[in-house]
Formats: sequence, structure tokens, C-alpha cells
Amino acid sequence: MTDRKNADRKAHENGRTLAEGESGSRGRANLGALRPLVGFAMRYKGRIAAALAALVVASIATLAVPLAVRRVIDHGFSDAQGDLISAYFAMLIVVVLFLAAGSALRYYFVITLGERVVADVRGAVFERLTMLDPAFFDASRAGELVSRLTADTTQVKAAFGASISIALRNVVLLVGAIALMIWTSPKLSALVLVALPLIVVPIIVSGRRVRRRSRVAQDKLADASAFAAEAVGAVRTMQAFGMERATAARFADAAEQAYDAARISVRARAILTGAAIFLVSASVVGVLWYGAQSVLAGTMTGGTLGQFVLYAVFAASAMGQLSEVYGELAQAAGSAERLGEILEAMPAVKAPENPRALPEPATGSLAFEDVRFHYPTRLEAPALEGVSFAVRPGERVALVGPSGSGKSTVLQLILRFYDPEAGRVIVDGVPVPEADPVALRRRLALVPQEPTIFGVSVLDNIRYGRPDAGEEEVRRAAELASADAFIRTLPEGYATLVGERGVTLSGGQRQRIAIARAILKDAPILLLDEATSALDAESEHAVQEALDRLMEGRTTLVIAHRLATVRSADRILVMENGRIVEEGDHDGLVAKGGLYARLARLQFTDAEGARSQAAE
Repeated sequence: MTDRKNADRKAHENGRTLAEGESGSRGRANLGALRPLVGFAMRYKGRIAAALAALVVASIATLAVPLAVRRVIDHGFSDAQGDLISAYFAMLIVVVLFLAAGSALRYYFVITLGERVVADVRGAVFERLTMLDPAFFDASRAGELVSRLTADTTQVKAAFGASISIALRNVVLLVGAIALMIWTSPKLSALVLVALPLIVVPIIVSGRRVRRRSRVAQDKLADASAFAAEAVGAVRTMQAFGMERATAARFADAAEQAYDAARISVRARAILTGAAIFLVSASVVGVLWYGAQSVLAGTMTGGTLGQFVLYAVFAASAMGQLSEVYGELAQAAGSAERLGEILEAMPAVKAPENPRALPEPATGSLAFEDVRFHYPTRLEAPALEGVSFAVRPGERVALVGPSGSGKSTVLQLILRFYDPEAGRVIVDGVPVPEADPVALRRRLALVPQEPTIFGVSVLDNIRYGRPDAGEEEVRRAAELASADAFIRTLPEGYATLVGERGVTLSGGQRQRIAIARAILKDAPILLLDEATSALDAESEHAVQEALDRLMEGRTTLVIAHRLATVRSADRILVMENGRIVEEGDHDGLVAKGGLYARLARLQFTDAEGARSQAAE
């Protein structure tokens, strides 16, 4: 049981790490963070081979140009050499043709490879998010996670596409140019190689600073994105409290912080690029001066010097561009690290290696055996403390009690969103940690207190309960949930788009769609968490009748604050401070004069007072 508690804590810590934009390696991101992306790229070996082939063709064409230049210079421009020179220039046209074709193909294959890899990374990151348990999301911000899926993958795409293409081209050019420089003049090449460490070491040192600052810039941008997502999602609340200017000012401040972090990162990259170009160019100038002295002394021809200078320029240009690309890759490494944190996050709740099969057909039995549980975000106070009860197949059991007494936690553990620290939760005779969570949840239909409605059509929202259901089945479920009447009044009926989070629907309408979704699922166990809390009296009566019909022959666990809705339950479990303190039917509990009787007296007295005022 301690292992489960530690797993929940680990999931919470993973979420908190992402929420804070921190990790054990924050500030020390290196190009090794890009290594996981190589695995995604290796799925497309054919495209990589084509890109490399095009790269080699373009590079050979580029490196062939100085050879022709040398011959032209050494043989002169006399009339006697006119035909030879024409042949050289004709050959240059052919070389340029190969250069253009190779460059175009290299660009196409590398860029499309980058797009393909980033699409796969986005899919993998989102898939991993869907697998992580609620303990992870308890400590994470949705906007920050979305920022990783969008801004960070865009940064990686830019680096893995264009930057990798430029890097590969310049690496081949650099290696080829250095090799041909040595072949052309070993003496001048030795001078260049002596100066090389003076160029490379500053680039590496500056690159580390660029990586650190790029990671900070990405974190600041994620903070701004997370705040924007929260503000847009709560725009009605924001405007209702007159917080438009304050919210805009706060976002402007977050955006300014992101800009400052990005500016510092770009400044570091600019310094890195400028330093590299100066050092490389200065070394070329020095070598050129030394070579000019050799030409004057007659130990080297002008054509040889020209050929060497061109290769030196190629090498210098390649190094300059590589330093710039290195900065871009360092920035992408920070983004890749942030994506890697999600890919490496492991769910605390997962299927065992050899899951135990649930019995068929389902019986619908439930049991808690001395269950203890703390939420990872509230370790100081137990959510459940020694809870034990059993629900027989087809029985209707209600959970009541003050807010925070542990009622919703019971449903969370049945759904296996968390595992208990001690004790067992059993469904159909199988402890839930021993079953496959997917198979377990097929037997459960949940109607939460705050229903989730997606920004699609009403039909698709209800069909979320069973994606393969036909339209007639969807309409029947809506009728049973007393939703069909209002749905038909919508502009496009069941095809009406309801807006993000169902913003165009009332609370009661959203609740009835959620009930229809649960009805459509037709699961043997129903979990109703304040399923009628958002309904008016008339709708509540209609839905309650529908639920009564639905609950026939099914095991039902009902959470309700309004005690009038649980009078018909077979049993009522009264919870307080994470414990079951009373058990019985409505009349028996009222007669006991305990917590339930006190709650009932308060509610029914208030209800009588309200009716009296209405009558007056």
C-alpha cells in the first residue's frame, strides 16, 4: 500500500514539475535532449536516405566549383585557351544544375521529414497525456500543457526541419572543404587547423549559455499561454467582476516577461553568431595574407591560392552558419526537454502486467474494505479513513454528508482515478488494481456534478457514451434523460454545435446531456454525483423518473446533497470527515436523531419556509 501512496506522490510531483516549468535538469538542457526525436525520425529511413543522397550531390557540385576556378586562373584568358575556358564554363552550368536539383530535393526531403517527425511527436505527447492519471493533472495547468503541445513542438519543428537541413549541408561542406584545403595546400591548412580551437571553444561555451536562456524563455512563454487559456475560459466571470483591464494588464506583464527572456536568449545567440563569424573570417584573412606572400615568393600559383581561398571561404561560411544553427538547436533542445518530461512521465495508475479478467456477465457488485486515502495535493488530511461497505448487485445506495466528507472520493476510487493507500476497492469480486482500468471503466457510467460538454454537436456529445451508437439510440437516450424536447428546439436540433464547454446551454441542459450520455453507455454500475443538482423542479422530476427506470436492475451509487432525492434509496450511507458514521434508510436515520436527521431537519425546514414565502 505504501507503493501506491508513493506512486500517487510521484505522479503529483511530475505534474508539479511541469506546472512550475522545472525539472532536475532545468537550466542544463543540452543537445542530448534532442536524442529522443532521432527515434521518431528513424521510422522514415527511406526519406532520410533520399535526403542524404541529395545532400551529397549538392555538396559535390558546390565543392567542384573551385577546381574550375583554379584552372581558369592558372591557364589565363588568352585567345589560345578560349575553347578550353568555354568548356570550363559549360561544365560549370552542368555543376550548377546538379547543385540546384540536389539542394531542392534536400530541402524537400528534410523539411517534410521534420514536419512528419513533429506530427508524430505531437501525437505521442498527447497520447501520453491521455494516459496519465488525475494525480498528474491535479498539479498541472492545462494551458501550460497545451503550450508544450503547440509552442514547443513548433520550436522543435523549426529546428528539426530547416535547421537540420542547413546543419547537414554545412557539415558536409565543412568536412569536404577542409579535406580539399589539405589536398590543395597542407601548409596553409595547418595554419587553419591551429586556429580552429580558438574558434570552436568560444562557440561551445556560448552555446551552453544560449541553451539555458532558451529554456527560461520557453518557460516564460508557457506561463503566459497558461494564463491566457485560463482567462479566455473564464471570460464571463472576468467580465462579470469587471476584471477586464486587470486581466489584460496581468497578461501584458506575463507577455513582457516572456519577451524579456526571449530577448536575452536572442542576444546570447547573436553574440555567439557574431563571435563565430569574426573568428572564422579573421582566420581566413590571416591565411590569405600568408598565401599571398607565397605567391609573391613563387612557391604557389595564383590559381592554387584562389582554389584554397574558395575552400577556406566555404569552410568559414559553413562554420558561421553552423554556429547560428547550433544556437537554434540549443533553443530547440530546451523545447525538446520540456516535451520529453511529458513523454517520460509515467502514470501512477496503470494496468498490471497480467490483468485479472472481470467476470462475464457483469454482476454489478461493489465493496470497500477498510479503505484509507489521501489526495497527493493534501497529504496533511485524509480524504477517506477506514471506509468499509458493500453494495449488492442491483442495489441502490446513496452517499450523503457535508461537503468535503469524502463522498466524491469514493467514486474516484471506484473509477480507479487513484489507488487507495490501504484497504481494497472491489468491483465484481476483483480488486480494481488487479484489473485493466479500461475494462473496469466499461462497467461504470458516471454523471458528474459538473458535466463536461465538448464543443461539438449535441449528437456527438451524447454519443461520447458509446461512439458506435446509431442516431435513433442517441435520441432514445435523450428522451429518457428528458433532453429530447429542448434539443429539438435548438437551431439545428441534434446537429447544433454547443460551443466550447457547452457555453450556449444552460446548466440544466448540460446536465441532461450528461445523463443521456450515461444512459447510452448502458453500463451495469451507475455513479451519480449530484446528477440532478442543476435542474429546475420540473426537469428534476422528469429526470428522476427516467433515472428510476434506468436504475432498475442496475447497481447505483448516488451522491446527493438534497436529501429529498435519496429517500427511495435501498440504503443511505452518511459520511463525515472521511468516515461512514451512519447507515440505514431515510426513516430509520431520521429516527436516530444523528447527523442525517440534523441535515434533513435543516433542508426540509428551509424547503417548507421557501414554500410558505412563495404561497404568501
